Parts: sequence; C-alpha cells; structure tokens
Amino acid sequence: MKRSAYISLPVFLGAALVLASCGGKNNTPPPPPPASVEVDTVREGAAAYHEEYPATVTALNEVELRPQVSGYITGIHFKDGQHVSQGQLLYTIDQQAYQAGVNQAQANLAVSKANLSKAQQDADRYTALDKKDAIAKQVLDHALADLESAKMQVRAAEAGVRSVQTNLKYSSIVAPFSGTIGISQVKLGASVSPGSTLLNTISTDDPVAVDFFLDQKDLPAFTALQNGKDGAKDSLFTILLADQTEYAATGTVASIDRAVDAQTGTIRVRLAFPNAAKQLRPGMSATVRVYHNGGEQAMLIPNKAVIEQMGEYFVYAVTDSNTVTQLKVKLGQAIGNQVIVKEGLQPGEKIVKEGLQRVKEGAKIQASDSATMAKQAKAAAAGKKG
Repeated sequence: MKRSAYISLPVFLGAALVLASCGGKNNTPPPPPPASVEVDTVREGAAAYHEEYPATVTALNEVELRPQVSGYITGIHFKDGQHVSQGQLLYTIDQQAYQAGVNQAQANLAVSKANLSKAQQDADRYTALDKKDAIAKQVLDHALADLESAKMQVRAAEAGVRSVQTNLKYSSIVAPFSGTIGISQVKLGASVSPGSTLLNTISTDDPVAVDFFLDQKDLPAFTALQNGKDGAKDSLFTILLADQTEYAATGTVASIDRAVDAQTGTIRVRLAFPNAAKQLRPGMSATVRVYHNGGEQAMLIPNKAVIEQMGEYFVYAVTDSNTVTQLKVKLGQAIGNQVIVKEGLQPGEKIVKEGLQRVKEGAKIQASDSATMAKQAKAAAAGKKG
C-alpha cells in the first residue's frame, strides 16, 4: 500500500500540470474596452478678446545734458524732477573768463576795423594820385595790398568774436525741449569738463511711449488692426500698470521698428499715450492690451481639452479609426472657458474634451459629443423617475 501511494503522487501532479497548461490558454484576459470619452470639434469663428504683451514705458525724446565748455557750476536754476520748458535756463558755468574773452575779441575787432579804415583811405588817395601820374606805381600796389590785408584781419577778428561769444553762450545751459528734468548729477561749485561730465537727463513727459515686442507672424494682422479694419481704431491699445490697474487713456501707434530681430523673430512696436497727469514715467513696466473684436477668424477649443507638459501644450485628437493621438499646439488668448489655438490643429478636427485621464497614445475610444451625452443623461434621469 505504501508503494502504491508513492507511485500515484507524481502521476497526480503531472495530470494537474497538464490541465493547468491547457486551461491557461483559455484564461488570457480580453483587451480593455474602448475608453468612453467626450469629444469636441475644433471650430473657427470670430472672437473678441485682448491680447497682452509685456511692455516698458519710455520717453519719446530723451537727452543727456553735458557741458560744452569747462569751468565751475555757478548756478542751478531748477528743482529736481520738475517740468521745464524749452529754452529755460538750467545751469550756469562761471562766465567771467568767457565774458573777458568776448570783450578782448571785440576790442581786437575794433582795432582791425580802424586799420581797415586807414588802409582804405590810403588806397583811395594813391589811386587818385595814380590817375594824375603823380605817384609811383609801386606805392599804389603796396597800398592796395595793405587794404586787402586789413580786410582779412577784420574777417579774422569777426570770427574770433563769434568763437568766444559761442563759448559764452555755452556757459549757460538751457532746456533743448519741454519735459521733465531728473535729479542733478552736480552741485554748485563743481568743476565740469566738455563731454565727460553728465549734468542731468531731460525727457519728454506728454505724450510718453510704451514699447513692446511683436512676433513677426502677427505683424500682418497687427498692421490691419493698426489701420482700424476691426472697427475699433480709437480704442485698440490700452495698458495695465504694475498694480494691475488699467490706465485711463488709450494709445496710438507712434512707430514700428525698421527690421525684425533675426535672433528672436520679433519687432519693436512703439505706442504713444497722453500723460497730462504725469502718471507714466520712463522705465515703468506695464502690459499692453491689444483689443481684437472679431475682425479676424480664430480657432477655439475648450480649456479643459488642453494638457500641459513641461511648459508645452498638447491635445488628444481623434483619428478615423477611433483611436487618439497626441498633438502639440500653440495657444493664444484664453476667452472665458475656451482658448485660441494658433498652431497645431485644423477646423473640423475632433479632440478629446472629457475623459483625458482614461486615454493614452493610440488608445481605442468610444466617443460621444456633448449633445449625445446630454440626451443620454436626460434618458437616464427619466428612467430613474419611472
């Protein structure tokens, strides 16, 4: 009996293994059912929205004030940060030496004119004598030469007067245009030199400029917008200040740079804004808002259809075989619960709107649109009531 029991054990185990092997082929798990998702169709239509760009406030005209003559500052005729008018006196450099130079040059001019008068009289006298043949020809020639020399000396003296008068004029520094002047970089008594010493900076303050950079792809549409083809030319450009308040006045295009930056693919655009209250100051950061009111078509998709990965944006598009594939998209402005798609999709394509967590690349789906799901939900609610 022991021998028989010993022999039957391996036979039993072998039979069990055979049965298990045969049964494993029939127990392979079936493929997962298609994921049930809600899809949406990419549509193209008119959209009203604001497109935003980071910007910087700058002066339409700005200049550094530097002396053109040397000397000591003897007068500062403004308050730091005040508005100054064109031609207003700002700084005075010690004028004593330059005034003395003017006086000396004017005296030299007077002497030269006196010598010219004497030479003219001599030339006239000798010319009259020469007509009577009462004087040697050489004497007349010398007199005429002295006359020309005296005339050249007068011209040189006049040039000397203009030169020292210019230096005297440059010792008084005036505002080249109306604007706001900054904090003085020199004090009374400071020694200044031509070109090397910065006295101050003055910039125009009304209007002021706001600069931002526009992608070259948007330049044609922006040009159309600038020309008022969207019907809202007078209120296209506004700015948000650093505290997120909107500046009251609207702007206009002052200029567009001559060329696109080859490295960044952008071009500088300059807007002009009125600034009577001096609320805007050069160097401030702001956000330019360019208003679009439907003058151009845009592709719109739901915000919830977008997946963000490492700073890039993707959607799941539905293929003809009811599978999904991931596509990279470039987004524009968000409008409510939708967002503009600039690149990556075409109108009429279907994308997954709900159920993104249930799909992956190449997955089979069971798609339904919003209208179908609404009908199913309504039918299910009616069934529960019944």
